[in-house]
Amino acid sequence: MYLGVDYYPEHWDENMIDTDLDNILELGSNVIRIGEFAWHLMESTEGNFDFSYFDRVIKKAKEKGLKVIFGTPTATMPAWLSVKYPEVLSEDEFNNKRVFGGRRQYCFNSDVYYRYSEKIITKLVNHYKNEEAIVAWQIDNEFGHEGSDMCYCDLCEEKFREYLRKEYDNDIDKLNKTWGTIFWSQTYNSFDEIPLPRPTVTTHNPSLRMEHERFRSKSIEKYAKFQVDLLKEILGDDKTIIHDFSGGYFDKSFDFSKVGRHMDIVAYNNYPVWGGQKEPIPAWEIACGLDFMRGIKNKNFWITEAIMGAQGHDVIGYLPRPKQAKMWSYQAVAHGCSSLMYFRYRGATKGAEQYCYGIIDQDNQKRRKFYEVQSFFSEMKENKELTQTEIKSDVAVVYDFESMASFRIQRQSFLFDYKQEVYRLYRPFYENNINMDVIPSYADFNDYKVLLIPVMIVHKKEVSDRIRDFVKNGGTLVLTYRSFVKDYYNNLTLGEFNPTNFTDLVGGYVYEVESFQDEQFVNLVGVDEFKDVKGIATVFRDMLKTTTAKTLFTYEDEFFNDLSAITLNNYENGKVYYIGSGVDNTIMDALCEKIINDSNIEKIESEEGLEIVTRYLNNEKYYFVMNHTPIKKNFNNEEFGAYEAKIIKA
Repeated sequence: MYLGVDYYPEHWDENMIDTDLDNILELGSNVIRIGEFAWHLMESTEGNFDFSYFDRVIKKAKEKGLKVIFGTPTATMPAWLSVKYPEVLSEDEFNNKRVFGGRRQYCFNSDVYYRYSEKIITKLVNHYKNEEAIVAWQIDNEFGHEGSDMCYCDLCEEKFREYLRKEYDNDIDKLNKTWGTIFWSQTYNSFDEIPLPRPTVTTHNPSLRMEHERFRSKSIEKYAKFQVDLLKEILGDDKTIIHDFSGGYFDKSFDFSKVGRHMDIVAYNNYPVWGGQKEPIPAWEIACGLDFMRGIKNKNFWITEAIMGAQGHDVIGYLPRPKQAKMWSYQAVAHGCSSLMYFRYRGATKGAEQYCYGIIDQDNQKRRKFYEVQSFFSEMKENKELTQTEIKSDVAVVYDFESMASFRIQRQSFLFDYKQEVYRLYRPFYENNINMDVIPSYADFNDYKVLLIPVMIVHKKEVSDRIRDFVKNGGTLVLTYRSFVKDYYNNLTLGEFNPTNFTDLVGGYVYEVESFQDEQFVNLVGVDEFKDVKGIATVFRDMLKTTTAKTLFTYEDEFFNDLSAITLNNYENGKVYYIGSGVDNTIMDALCEKIINDSNIEKIESEEGLEIVTRYLNNEKYYFVMNHTPIKKNFNNEEFGAYEAKIIKA
């Protein structure tokens, strides 16, 4: 287990390094993460490579018994590269070049940037390939973060056309027919006529935009794989390769899971609060992100940036209260984090991140935050064996990249937010302290009892077939509104009721649809066992006619009260729920309780705001217990103070 800090010694006088490393050791660290933003320091002018600074840093770290995680520096190019080759800079949708400054300004499709990335990585990694202190290499930094997943330059347009030629067998008629370009006279005579989806009047063809989303994702995946392959070629397969993913995994135009599958270990930069937020995101959102990262490879992951102080570039956010950031670190480990580094050892005094406060602030004094980290590291070392155990889950939330993209292209409701629909399903199971995996749609479903699939609007045969088999074999499936509406190319299907190819599975079909706006909702009326449950529906509603399904809730509506809002269908050995709208917590809690009971899933009752995660070691059960509130809580005859976290034996 690696416990440590993100250390940027190049930001300080070199004579501070010894004291810094001594302090880092005093924290209980065994690793430092370095180098990810230091390209100019390594190559100050083209072709003049100098790694002597980091030689000295690593030498000192080794003398003190610290290991090193080294980052390839490609997230921040040197100024000379952007001046000599301005074509490496990405462009926004209005074809404005992103000027040098900031970070992550490069175009993922720039052959020049590939070439210079290869040079610096090759020189750097060859220089350190026999350095035993380096236990892992991190490629780049936070792919796609802060809008860097998108570029609309001419080179991207050329590469997009190449991608389309390959996808459509160089047959422009096939593309025209598939996309329906006869609409609005958009028919193309050649691939060279196809534009990137830059701003136009009204909107671009939804199929074009879907292919552009796939192209963006493949562009980032290709660059990531290029770096991994290069490192493996030099280092061999034994050295660990990671990438530190940012948040925003449900919003970005690339598939984190496809990039992550090329890594040996997935790493995550976990920010429960950021600049401008008056309070942290809800505990279940934090947990969902951790489960998402674990689900990329279905194995434990690392946290490469855990926060301890207030954060922000221009606007400073909420300061984690005493023990709160430590509690978030406990939560990360509970959900599968097997190594953790804090961002950052010392807050910066210059540059854009002066208000990203670290373990030590600009006053350079050890205070509360220092000793909080120290205590966390000590407690994790005492429980090292437990922290490395695998997590087993009976419930999985399934996300789908194409479906996320389809909603970015055609939102359908002003209230729609993909991640909120994920959380709508995730939260009630989380609040029953049930372990969950958050997995991509191409993952294996066989080991689960329950699949929660929010707004999977795009239907793909290979996914649909595995979902059907899951239900046939006795699984419980929960679908929500706008499921299986669009095909792979983002088109509707003629002559089919929604959910497409699934009406028998659902035991009904969507008869009418409606989008809601602000302050617009409809009451839901429970039937039979839910007759005393009252709640509302918003965002969107599918109104269903049932065939074999049982109605659980109807809409209180003078025009559509004969149509179902929520249904349950028995299909072969399994069950299928269809939730036709964005329903409130009261209804979701009631549905969750029924699903848990019917599926024989163990839940753990706890006070509100107290999170319990179950782990096993040597056939013995342990609980990670996190108090997400400032109020004292009790569990298993143990008291948990404000934001306190503990590991207790069951």
